[in-house]
Amino acid sequence: MTALSHVDADTSKPLRDTTVASILAAAAEASPDREALVEGVTADRRSWTFAELFEAASSVAGALASRFDAGERIAAYAPSMPEVMILSYGTALAGLVFVPLNPVLRPREVEHILGTAGVAGAFVVDVHRGNSPREVVESLRGSLPALREVVRFEEWPAFAASGPREPGRPGPAPDDIAQIVFTSGTTGKPKGARLTHRGMTNSSRFGAERFGLAPGDRYLQNMPLFHVGGQEVSFGICQQQATSINVPVFEPGLALQLVEEEWATHTVAVPTMLVGMIEHAQFSSRDLSSLRSISSGGAVVPPELIRHIESNLDAQVTVVFGQTESCGYISQTELDDAPEDKALTLGHPLEQLEARVVDPASCELVPSGTVGELQVRGYNVMQGYHDMPEATAETVIEGGWLRTGDLVTMDERGYMRIAGRLKEMIVSGGLNIYPLEVEGVLGEHPAVAQAAVLGVQDHHWGELVVGVLRAREGGLDVAEVEAWARERLAPYKIPKKWVVVDELPMTATGKVQKFVLRESIDGG
Repeated sequence: MTALSHVDADTSKPLRDTTVASILAAAAEASPDREALVEGVTADRRSWTFAELFEAASSVAGALASRFDAGERIAAYAPSMPEVMILSYGTALAGLVFVPLNPVLRPREVEHILGTAGVAGAFVVDVHRGNSPREVVESLRGSLPALREVVRFEEWPAFAASGPREPGRPGPAPDDIAQIVFTSGTTGKPKGARLTHRGMTNSSRFGAERFGLAPGDRYLQNMPLFHVGGQEVSFGICQQQATSINVPVFEPGLALQLVEEEWATHTVAVPTMLVGMIEHAQFSSRDLSSLRSISSGGAVVPPELIRHIESNLDAQVTVVFGQTESCGYISQTELDDAPEDKALTLGHPLEQLEARVVDPASCELVPSGTVGELQVRGYNVMQGYHDMPEATAETVIEGGWLRTGDLVTMDERGYMRIAGRLKEMIVSGGLNIYPLEVEGVLGEHPAVAQAAVLGVQDHHWGELVVGVLRAREGGLDVAEVEAWARERLAPYKIPKKWVVVDELPMTATGKVQKFVLRESIDGG
């Protein structure tokens, strides 16, 4: 009889009643003098022990609690500064909900996120890579009635000292919402996934344990803190009482230098980051012998990349697969997996997580090895999208199953291989880009009659974003359209390749045949 694509939850490791607040308190009690957080820079290095980190977060929690009621939303619109991590913990200690934002997002994107989440307090930097987060938020205050306070990170010390030394009220419960992390779907509208304390802390712990992280290890943390992956990696490091060396903005040469100078034992990098490090001039000259383990994910990890790393470094690779709606984790390979499993699979589901592969139309289980949609159920599935009941009902279906939109095959062991996506999401450089959102902006340009956005395979980016344009009468200037898009979208969403066509291939029902475009672009 043919086995069906389903794995029960592995209950060999228990779920814990933990919160983002309790894991920091526990680490501070168990390892007060161990280095917890390091600012990953080459000059003016700052660091905090677990005791100092807990004290700093408690002071911030006191300041927050004096201004905001439990359950209100607090946003950080900034790069991966240590203060953002302290704010994340402080928000939890004060019983508030954290909302991270990419510091390159443009006004229309920021307005939607802050407005949808009903953010009451926003923490911003003045400038980041040509963007002005403080000015952006201040310009939007008239359209954000819930926003009562904007705090500049440049004035962080004064804010941290402005309240009592601790929040003075009970902390969160495990099933309370810890964070609202915004993603996007096929509608192109960003959606805020409501992630619980239990989900975020347990999944990050299981992932860290499978990664071989232990007390005293030193983890070069390249994942941005505005991403669910950056938050989750940080929570895993904390629970394993290891040291987090946080890189403010990833740069390959800096990452290689920090591995050597900080004697990092572990690191994380999406495939684009790994390629950048391997191809950097310093890769062969830096002492990387301290590295034992490297984690990658966020996009399909090319098999040749894994083989190259394990053959050139004395380090083992683990591949992580997940999405925002599942607290960033679904499956992961084991460090001692066979080379073929590491190179070709997504690993098997994390502990306490049930997974199945079904026919997308009927929701019936498919036989092992057959392509179908991956669905998961368990503690780390989001509690819906914030204030979007219809989108929630489409994604978390009867029985609590999360529809991932990913097409996979599953073998009898539960190991999965990616086969594609039901959604048209593009993963470029580890970041999710949703074609309909970009197409909507391009289509607003007066010279553009029609626009299609798609991803094509690329060695460096994983997928390269391509914008295909059909001009209105009179023609168009591609540079002008690109400048238009840059004013309205974050830089990573802007197509890196442009194609102008006389006609777009269409179906009989008026839909663009993107597979035809993709074939012609790949062929060209």
